[in-house]
Amino acid sequence: MTTTLEFARFVRETDYEDLSADVRDALKRRVLDSVGIAIAAETDASTRIVDRTVAELEADGPCTLWGRGRRASPVQAAMHNTALTRYLDYMDSFLAPGETPHPSDTIGAVIAAAEYAESTGEDLLAGLAIAYEIQGELAWNAPVRDEGFDHVTHTVIAAAAGVAKVLGLDELETQNAIAIAGTAHNALRVTRTGGINEWKGIASANAARNATYAAMLARNGMDGPRDLFEGQKGWQDVISGPFEVELTPGERVHDVMTKRYVAETYAQSAVEGVVELAEREDVDPDDVTGIKLETFAGAKLIIGGGEGNRYEVENRAQADHSLPYMLAVALIDRDLSLTQYERERILAADVQDLLRVVDVTANPDLTERFEAGEMPAIVDVTMDDGTTYRVEKDAFRGHPTDPIGWNGLEEKFDAVAGEYLASGERDELVERIRGLDERNVSELTALLA
Repeated sequence: MTTTLEFARFVRETDYEDLSADVRDALKRRVLDSVGIAIAAETDASTRIVDRTVAELEADGPCTLWGRGRRASPVQAAMHNTALTRYLDYMDSFLAPGETPHPSDTIGAVIAAAEYAESTGEDLLAGLAIAYEIQGELAWNAPVRDEGFDHVTHTVIAAAAGVAKVLGLDELETQNAIAIAGTAHNALRVTRTGGINEWKGIASANAARNATYAAMLARNGMDGPRDLFEGQKGWQDVISGPFEVELTPGERVHDVMTKRYVAETYAQSAVEGVVELAEREDVDPDDVTGIKLETFAGAKLIIGGGEGNRYEVENRAQADHSLPYMLAVALIDRDLSLTQYERERILAADVQDLLRVVDVTANPDLTERFEAGEMPAIVDVTMDDGTTYRVEKDAFRGHPTDPIGWNGLEEKFDAVAGEYLASGERDELVERIRGLDERNVSELTALLA
């Protein structure tokens, strides 16, 4: 049975030197992806609510609030900056059979703590490797979705571990930090069921804030229930059941996908497929009478109607968790980017009409393939003359079997954040992230201010 001490020792014993060159490179790409998304999210209403709240609570501090030209405590910076990296639903995802969390939800917290601790880039990469590894191992071995808990229940533990590393906590303090975070902050799955609301995009920021605060408390001597996982009425007893982890320095980062489209994780293959089909067959949306998607059970559950009505779509939060909306708008526009989540586009008659002829079914064979590592999708588009076009996908560009390298990530960065940066600023930021282990963290955050 996994113990809290096992996690704490992994945190203490993992250093930059333990990371392979491939892991270091992959972590830097995760930072670039997250920073680009954050820049594009600065003007959204929900991230501005977080910003206003932070401003009301703190006028200054040691940590950078990205994009705002202000500073705050590491706790509030973790909240603010994670809201930016997460809100657009364009972040990375870890693919496990029973859980799909977003390890990049830990990046804002670990960077804030590293800036506070005046850490080197090497220290930061070690902290991120730990956070990614723990998030992935928990998702794979101890999924919580079916028990009614949200995946940010994993995030708060992973982020606390990464923050503990860059703050330099000793083994006992690290154990306390993980214990406090994991005991006190178990989020309910209702966040992503029924009528989706704006909290969906902010819940992980709250987890990042709580993780950072837990680590700060432990740093200052607070004891926690150090038998968090294994104790009576502890995490395994109440939430996950018994499980074992196999922690290696950062290798789980290779199991993380990059989103090609602005869409929920499980929609990526289906969206890529319907865009390819529309372009291949030069489909006229006005002539479409039906769109049928065969997918795996998790996709049907989360974004296909298993956890609430996905045909009533009125806002961004509902749209990016509705397979009917995403497939309809992607077929019409032959794209699914930030433009497709503007309120006027969501409410437009063409997409509202077309989404109602989308049928989503779970195929047991596709579920088996998903659990074996694919992300399969079969899309049939039927025209008013009876013709049916089909596309079948095993995965998508950005899946761990078809990863996006530096060139592709820089293209994504330019597409999502390019309009907000002068060319010199863009090049300096990319160069700084590529050479992250040769710099201090403050040199990166200075560019993000």
